[in-house]
Amino acid sequence: PKRAPKPRPTPERALKPQEKEQIRQVLNSEPFQDSAPREVYATLLDAGQYLCSWRTMYRILNEHQLVCERRNQLRHPTYTKPELLATGPNQLWSWDITKLRGPAKWTYYYLYTSLDVFSRYVIGWLIAERESARLAEHLIGETCAKQGIEPDQLTLHADRGSAMISKTVALLLADLGVTKTHSRPHVSNDNPYSESQFKTMKYRPGYPDRFGSIQDARTWARPFFHWYNHQHYHTGLGLMTPAMVHYGQAEAVRQARNQVLLAAYTTHPERFVKGPPVAPALPAEVWINKPQEVPSAAFAH
Repeated sequence: PKRAPKPRPTPERALKPQEKEQIRQVLNSEPFQDSAPREVYATLLDAGQYLCSWRTMYRILNEHQLVCERRNQLRHPTYTKPELLATGPNQLWSWDITKLRGPAKWTYYYLYTSLDVFSRYVIGWLIAERESARLAEHLIGETCAKQGIEPDQLTLHADRGSAMISKTVALLLADLGVTKTHSRPHVSNDNPYSESQFKTMKYRPGYPDRFGSIQDARTWARPFFHWYNHQHYHTGLGLMTPAMVHYGQAEAVRQARNQVLLAAYTTHPERFVKGPPVAPALPAEVWINKPQEVPSAAFAH
């Protein structure tokens, strides 16, 4: 077997343990605890003091597992994942702003849209030439008045755009008794319903590549939002339109559909292998970031 190497003798010029401890204390002292060894080395030289090379400083720190990021760095706050529930209309709204391309390059119009999360009904929208907290305040205030929102009835969710987190909007919501929540930075899944509505709009046939003017954009948007609210059968709503759900017509529509399906089954029962068909039901609740269910612990007997 290969013999173990002999221990390497300590050179005469090496630092003594007492000197190493002194250097470690200097590196961890209050003036230098957030500084890299090179900065400590240069600072001490300017003060007329030499302890060792900056490479030796690194070796001393490494002996005590202290080699890490020593600089004072920005630490981002921890944002809580929003977990929001709606069991009916006008309990939870989502709003956002998207850009519409104008007639020339780098020209945009801004579409503000407020959406009821439970019904997917677009309750308010406006198109402007800029992104402004004052315009957002006007839209939210007008929409709350139109829907008859009472204090402590509504939660308004948005991302962290400048208009969304502005003091102007925050003061308005406080006056209206509306709870505000925000998405985590750079997490689009925290505002999925507004993002989905914008995708439906921009992928719809007939959506123009550019709008010739702001009047052109508004002229296009009016029939689109009427179609979206009153003619668009939404898969997530049991094939109801947002207007049916928002104004309490969904159950009557579902019963009428079931009568049609029952008549079809009565006429040709052999065509329905699994029995009488039933119209899809409306979801009882809608979540933004539904909490994960914790499985109950299994006990062995």
